[in-house]
Amino acid sequence: MRIKGQIVDITAGTIYPAELIIADGKIKSIDPLESAPEQYIMPGFIDAHIHIESSMLVPSEFARIAVKHGTVATVSDPHEIANVLGVQGVEFMINNGKQVPLKFNFGAPSCVPATTFETAGAVIDAEGIRELLQKPEIKYLAEMMNYPAVIYQDPEVLKKIKYAKQLNKPVDGHAPGLRGSDLSKYIQAGITTDHETVTFEEGFEKLSKGMKVIIREGSAAKNFDALVDLIPDHYSSMMFCSDDKHPDDLLLGHINQLCARAMERGHDLFHVLQMACINPVTHYDLDVGQLQPGDKADLIVVKDLKSFAVSKTIIDGKIVYEEGQLKFDGVDFEILNNFDSKLKKVEDFECIQETDEIRVIEAIDGELITREFKTRPKYEAANIISDLEKDVLKLAVVNRYGNKKPAIGFIKNFGLTKGAIASSVGHDSHNIIAVGVTDDDLCWAVNSLIAHKGGICAVTEDEVKILPLPVAGIMSDQDAQTVGQQYAEIDQMAKAMGSELQAPFMTLSFMALLVIPSLKLSDQGLFDGNTFRFTPLAVD
Repeated sequence: MRIKGQIVDITAGTIYPAELIIADGKIKSIDPLESAPEQYIMPGFIDAHIHIESSMLVPSEFARIAVKHGTVATVSDPHEIANVLGVQGVEFMINNGKQVPLKFNFGAPSCVPATTFETAGAVIDAEGIRELLQKPEIKYLAEMMNYPAVIYQDPEVLKKIKYAKQLNKPVDGHAPGLRGSDLSKYIQAGITTDHETVTFEEGFEKLSKGMKVIIREGSAAKNFDALVDLIPDHYSSMMFCSDDKHPDDLLLGHINQLCARAMERGHDLFHVLQMACINPVTHYDLDVGQLQPGDKADLIVVKDLKSFAVSKTIIDGKIVYEEGQLKFDGVDFEILNNFDSKLKKVEDFECIQETDEIRVIEAIDGELITREFKTRPKYEAANIISDLEKDVLKLAVVNRYGNKKPAIGFIKNFGLTKGAIASSVGHDSHNIIAVGVTDDDLCWAVNSLIAHKGGICAVTEDEVKILPLPVAGIMSDQDAQTVGQQYAEIDQMAKAMGSELQAPFMTLSFMALLVIPSLKLSDQGLFDGNTFRFTPLAVD
C-alpha cells in the first residue's frame, strides 16, 4: 500500500511531503517528495482511559464508531462489567474486542467491588488480580479507586499494586481532590496517573509531584476547560481521555474533538498530538505504531490539522475506515448477565422517618463530585416525599443481585417536574438507580428495568421509553446507530420532563459512586465520601 500526503512527524516536530509505503502490516519506508497532496498522514488517536461499557456498546461495536473518528487504540478499564460478572466479564471484553481491528488495551480492575459499602455482583481479590495481570492482553492495573486504602496501607490493596510492579505494568490512579501529604503518599505507593483532576491548581500539584494527568472530557464529567492551559509546560506528562462516553456523544466524535478544541485555544499542534497519539503508547507500552519506519502501520489521514476530520483510518496496515465507509462488520456474541431482583411495590419506596432536617445530595452539572445540601423535608402523612418547589427529588438505589428493600435518599438539581428516570448503569456496582417525582413513578421505572433485566428508562403518566441493556445489564446487543438513537430519544424525554442537566442519565449513574465525594447513595444507604462511612439521612 502506498499513500502520499503531508507526513506529521510528532516526534521530530515536522511536517513534510512524502510517500508512505506499507507492507506486512508495518511501515516499510517514508520517502520524502518535493510535493504531495494536501492531506495529512499522522499517528492514530488513543483514548488514554475509557470504560467501553459506558458507551452501552460491546467492544466490537464501539470499534465500528471509534475508527471513524481516527481512534486506533484505547486504554480500557473493564471494571464496570467486572463488578457485575467478575473475571468472566473481563474475559468477555477481551475476547469480543479481539474480533475487530481496533486495539483495545485492557487493565486488571483493581477495585471489584469499588468499596465494601455496596453490593456488587463479584469480587476480584489480590490473587485474582495477579492472575489477570499475567495475561498478555492486560496492560496495567486499572484505576485504584480506593485511595484511602492506599494512603492507610491496606494490605490487600498494596498487594495488588505490588503484583503490578513485579510485572512492570503501570498502576492507574483515581484521586479526586487529593492534595498535600495524602497525595504524596498515594503517588509514593506507585500510582502513576490521575484522570479525576478538576482544577488547574490540583493538576499542577499532581504533575509537579511526578504524576501524569489525563484530561477528561466525557458525557458527564468535563474537565477540559479547567486543565487545558497546563499543556504548554506539561504536555509531555499529559494525555486525553473520555472516561465515560454515552453512545450519542460517541457518534459525534472522540479524541479528535479534544484535539480540535485545543487547537482552537491556540495550543501547539505537536504538543497536542503528543498527548493524543504518543504519550499513551510510551506510558502503557502499547503495541501501537507512532508513524516511524518499522512501526506497526497504525495511522490516520485527516483533511486538515484544525478539525481533524478523518478520511482514512489504517490499523496494522489494513484500511478499516475510508471516506464514510467501514471496512469490517460487527460480530456475534453470547449475552451474559447477572440480575436477580424481584419486582418492587410502591410502599417499598416510602421513607418513614421523623426529622426536621435531611441531608440531600446536590448534583453538579458536568461534574462527578457532589455537595451536601440540608433542608426541611416535605411530608405526606409519615412519608418523606419529593419537594418540587425546592427541586429536591426522591432517589432510590435497588440491589439488582438480590431481593432487598431499596435504599432511599434525596437529590437536588435534577429538575424533573413529572415522572421518573432509572438506570441499571449505576457506577460501579451497577445496581438500579432511579430518581422521581412520586413513589409511584419510582416504582414503575424500577420495575420496568427489572422486567428487562437491565437498561435505562424514563416514565411519565402516559409514556414510557426503555433502552434494554441485556449484556450484564449495562450494554446493548444492538448496533451503535440503534443504541445511539434510542438513547438520544430517552435523553430528550428526560429533558422534556424538566431536567436541565447536560447528561441526566450519566449524572444519575454516578450518584451511587461512593469513591467520589462528597455525598452519594449505595444500595446499603447514604454515604459520606469525605469520611468514607455511612451517614444518616436525618440531620441531628
